[in-house]
Amino acid sequence: MTEMQRKTRQDDRDEMRRWTAERIPDRTGQVHVVTGANSGLGLATSRALAHRGGHVILAVRDEARGRRAAAEITAGHPGARLDVRRLDLADLDSVRAFAERLHAEHARVDLLVNNAGVMAPPRTLSAQGHELQFAVNHLGHFALTGLLLDLLAAGDDPRVVTVSSLNHRKGRLRFDDLDGERGYAPMPFYDQSKFANAVFGHELHRRLTAAGSPVRSLLAHPGYSATHLQTGAPVAMVRVLFGHLLKPFAQAPDRGALPQLYAATAPGMEGGQFFGPDGRGELRGGPSLVPLSPEAADPATGRRLWEVSERLTDVRFDLRGRAAE
Repeated sequence: MTEMQRKTRQDDRDEMRRWTAERIPDRTGQVHVVTGANSGLGLATSRALAHRGGHVILAVRDEARGRRAAAEITAGHPGARLDVRRLDLADLDSVRAFAERLHAEHARVDLLVNNAGVMAPPRTLSAQGHELQFAVNHLGHFALTGLLLDLLAAGDDPRVVTVSSLNHRKGRLRFDDLDGERGYAPMPFYDQSKFANAVFGHELHRRLTAAGSPVRSLLAHPGYSATHLQTGAPVAMVRVLFGHLLKPFAQAPDRGALPQLYAATAPGMEGGQFFGPDGRGELRGGPSLVPLSPEAADPATGRRLWEVSERLTDVRFDLRGRAAE
């Protein structure tokens, strides 16, 4: 690499780090789906997209909270185009109902942000009997992405952005005990779910590329951000540690959302990229390309998780643009 090439690359990195939501290109006419849009990173993401003219579908489990979030966005941005739609990622029947309604209402979706999550509850099972964190953080988003793939394929510069975590680097997939029947601890199973997000996003990129799909899959993480995920954690130790003792060191949701907004909207984005904060330890700062753990990028792990996810959700992707059940 020449000195000029090195300087150009450094300039590009510096430019990315200075990026803010005010630099999001005009989104007028584009349809965006953001899961977990009623608070935290999802609310910050929805607000930024609406501010740039996007039609944002707030996919939320609690519609009353979703309507309050929409009112908050509209108060700051009169005329914002917003729809509140119920989506319970812990219930695959709800995921299918949401996807069916979207197909009835829209001819295309330009952006899907797989943002919603739960963190460190006591062992709880989803409607279909899966461990709650794996069900909400991964399986629900896997099914949703597959069921919306035809709408995404019809979109303008279509992207799927899956929000993982720094914790993906500590996670592993317990394929012989995904539901924690043989032993459960809240944080290791949270780490497993965020590792699954990373594996899924990367494997989706591989499959979309091989199929020649126009849809691009990207990944992001928010570093350490002050959101309801920590302050509302049901396990007291997690809530006290992350939601209170360490909260002064966390960045605000509007800052934490920048990596996923950059992945979602920056021009010329390549599939398969992973974005997080540029500061020390990737805890805070502006958007930056960050490394995916080698384990998350392992093709054999990706294939195995994909096959398990298809079996557990009964959703099989047709990467030309449709999903079959």
